Amino acid sequence: MPPDPLEVPSPPAHATPHWLAERLQAEGGSVPFRTYMDWALHDPEHGYYGGGRARIGPGGDFATSPSLGQEFAALLLPQFIDWLEQLPGDRLSLLETGPGEGHLAGQLVEGLCQLRPDLASRTELVLLEPNPGMAALQELALQGASLPIRWSDWQGLHPAPLRGVVIAHEVLDALPVDRVLWDGIQWRWQHVADQGGQLRLISGPALTSEQLAAIPAFDPAEPGRPPGWCTEMHSAVGPWLQACGQALEEGVLLVIDYALEARRYFSPWRDNGTLMAYRRQQASADPLLEPGAWDLTAHLCLEGLEQAARAAGWTLLGERRQGEALLALGLAQRLSALSQLPSVDLKEGLRRREQLLRLVDPIATGEFRWLVFARHRPGTSAGPFTSRCLGAPPPMEGMETVG
Repeated sequence: MPPDPLEVPSPPAHATPHWLAERLQAEGGSVPFRTYMDWALHDPEHGYYGGGRARIGPGGDFATSPSLGQEFAALLLPQFIDWLEQLPGDRLSLLETGPGEGHLAGQLVEGLCQLRPDLASRTELVLLEPNPGMAALQELALQGASLPIRWSDWQGLHPAPLRGVVIAHEVLDALPVDRVLWDGIQWRWQHVADQGGQLRLISGPALTSEQLAAIPAFDPAEPGRPPGWCTEMHSAVGPWLQACGQALEEGVLLVIDYALEARRYFSPWRDNGTLMAYRRQQASADPLLEPGAWDLTAHLCLEGLEQAARAAGWTLLGERRQGEALLALGLAQRLSALSQLPSVDLKEGLRRREQLLRLVDPIATGEFRWLVFARHRPGTSAGPFTSRCLGAPPPMEGMETVG
């Protein structure tokens, strides 16, 4: 006989911040986890991103590949140039969604203007940033940039779709997720509630069979899941891909993010999903810590992402781990060239070598997944975009000097 759902262990409680208590009270005392996550990240005053609290880099809350230095952008730039060159038209766009503090955008713009001023002269930078606090940081970082820059949202681009390249680097993992919980008898939505001034995760309404079936690659009947087993449903990814596709008439979308195959994502031993909180280089599995002061992320399910992309009209060109992709883009050649720098440049060479190695470190960013999607204008029969990041590493012979 299944255990009573009330026997499911309760996660720790935290004092509810005043602003959040008011929100929850106005909603009847509890909300779906997705609503709570959206508030904690994107509230314009109290949210982690919305309030401009995010600090990205080795000395901030967490480090991303671009924030480690310029080596990531230097490796990525030739691929972006290739993709832009394969697009027709006199006006092209380089789009970054969720640009953080503007590190990657600034590095790509600078590199494009130096290496290909002809291509840069017909390219604009478009930043998709929903949070005014983060947009202010990006504007400060990109002062004096040599390309035309504008900020927009997907809907603002829909009336006149663009030709270009979109990069979504650690974006989809920060979209608010629903969480589903097995209580020993049935599947329930997880809610966040204020109970006597304490913020708690609680069991919400039961899922219907149709709602369970809508979770891609998920088998709710798989045995071995104990009461309290929880996972995420990425219900915001499909609409995001639809909106992105409507903004791009023709081009490439590069998604770089933490992602797992469904067999790993929904494994019975992964009993608390993939949701994590980050602050000051510390990680926690408790999403209720100081709402608005911590970043919240959840890994993607590869099969779910691919299914949502197909439904939105995208064609998957290929998928790689970050280490494989960067080797295909010449990482080994850059490492070798650094070893040939003059001894007076030893300190600089070691610093850049450390950046490159961290990019492929499996316990750092090397386990990111790169997924390349494409779309063409309706009615055209153009072939797929060639993508060197999906190919084999180039030979070591004839390597160029690192610039």
